[in-house]
Amino acid sequence: MTHETITLRPYQQEAVDAVYRHLRERDDNPCVVIPTAGGKTPVMATICRDAVQRWNGRVLILAHVKELLEQAVEKLHVMAPDLWNRIGVYSAGLNCRDTEHPIIVAGIQSVYQRAPELDAFNLILVDEAHMLPPDGEGRYRTFLAEATVVNPHVRLIGLTATPYRMTTGMICDHDNLLNHVCYEVGVRELIVQGYLCRLRSKAGRHKVDTSGLHIRAGEFVAGEVEDLMDDEVVVEAACGEIVEQTHERNSVLIFAAGVAHAMHVQAQLRGLGYDCGLVTGATGSHERAEILAAFKTSALKYLVNVNVLTTGFDAPNIDCIALLRPTNSPGLYYQMVGRGFRLHPDKDDCLILDFGGNILRHGPVDALVIRDRTKGEGEAPAKECPECHSVIHAAYAVCPDCGYKFPPPEKKQHDRYATTAGVLSGEVTDEEYEIGYTDYHVHWKKDAASTHPTSMRVEHWMGVGCKREWICFEHTGYARQKAEAWWRARSDDPVPDTVAEAVALCKAGAVAETLTITVRSVAGEKYDRIIKATMGEKPEVDGVPVAAGKGDAFEGDLEEQAEPWWGGVPEDDIPF
Repeated sequence: MTHETITLRPYQQEAVDAVYRHLRERDDNPCVVIPTAGGKTPVMATICRDAVQRWNGRVLILAHVKELLEQAVEKLHVMAPDLWNRIGVYSAGLNCRDTEHPIIVAGIQSVYQRAPELDAFNLILVDEAHMLPPDGEGRYRTFLAEATVVNPHVRLIGLTATPYRMTTGMICDHDNLLNHVCYEVGVRELIVQGYLCRLRSKAGRHKVDTSGLHIRAGEFVAGEVEDLMDDEVVVEAACGEIVEQTHERNSVLIFAAGVAHAMHVQAQLRGLGYDCGLVTGATGSHERAEILAAFKTSALKYLVNVNVLTTGFDAPNIDCIALLRPTNSPGLYYQMVGRGFRLHPDKDDCLILDFGGNILRHGPVDALVIRDRTKGEGEAPAKECPECHSVIHAAYAVCPDCGYKFPPPEKKQHDRYATTAGVLSGEVTDEEYEIGYTDYHVHWKKDAASTHPTSMRVEHWMGVGCKREWICFEHTGYARQKAEAWWRARSDDPVPDTVAEAVALCKAGAVAETLTITVRSVAGEKYDRIIKATMGEKPEVDGVPVAAGKGDAFEGDLEEQAEPWWGGVPEDDIPF
């Protein structure tokens, strides 16, 4: 069958290749992380086309709201027009119940108890995968269990911009529905490459004190947030500043703390002589469509909403986002700011006006640190310029926007004693740090030959900055012995032979969590060394490696496998 080729950006092709490699080499479920506006749909369309046209399979795409379902169908038709007659929809809300097409786009609410009715699928794709439930029973888990009965070979693939839930916690874990991030590309990379719009940020001059807000299920209590923000003085000051900052802007999206707050913001802007649209969960579909159509063409400059224009809302013309609500959720913060990532010929950048302290709380959107925010631990890696109110990375000594020079940091109250840092060469200082989270990467030595062994770069993040160590699984002699000792202190799994295998296992949760590290500094030496670490409990193994790769041996009788679904296609070509 002939068809047009989907032209993928380099990172999109890398994502597709990573999915296939994961499905061929592992037996758990992968997740692809591409930033908002980075183009997940071409990746989905390519996987769908390959599964259907190359391997004669069936694909189910699951969405959690009707708008995302409609959007998925529309984008697939645009991206892969040759598949238009092979895509069906199963959604009670859209009054469609297609079951025969090789590609079905479905609402999870409509199908989670109807897997047998839909028959066997080979791949299940979940867009906006951060909406998957945490550990425990849920509609996705119920559906997947039944789909596995229909076809034991079915594989689940997640796609998201935020691989953590709207409150806290990573979505990929050994016991979760999704187990491993097989590919990730960052916001900063895509901005530098010209695929995403540049962001500028300013804090509101009128500050609100969020220290009195309580946290429930990882998020600030909604009623308390609205009471704080829906103050006459706060609304008046914020709206005045929004107007002042957006004279040169075309489309301003405002996130309010509640319906009453949104209505007051709308009234205040109208009182200043500016039309402002309002969208809430109670806005009728026809009225909402008209408002959004006017906003997307910039006929309506200001649009305030309450919890409805985050995930899945696309308006490339947005060149300013006003956060008139604090959130303790890094995911929600990212999704709100992400509405400004898309490129548009009428904008050079997108201005983020933050009236809720969100950037200071969570850090720059391209450098989020995900930790247990219910405990209020750690410092966000951002600070506000007192002159121009730009919110910038904490490492800046001079504001890049106005040139203000920050004074040297003051000593904290607990630094009442003289520093123990060595003033003479050779003096030794040991300091212990609490670790927020640890990340793992394959590391190639700069300028080394292609045959030089790689090492695993371990990054221990401490809120602001990180300490690194390099573990050399592929080296020989003492370096390999140290790597083996490092591994055995953290895992009862067999010591990996390759760095790639070690990184995959670490990211899949096969090693104990690092709680603290002790770092030794020697005055006069360029690099510090991690000399000690305290870890949590080792993960249970149950006799089977957490993530089995090629070459892992399993003893015992294997059950007779069912007939593969791919028929006469060469097995080596099929990733599932």
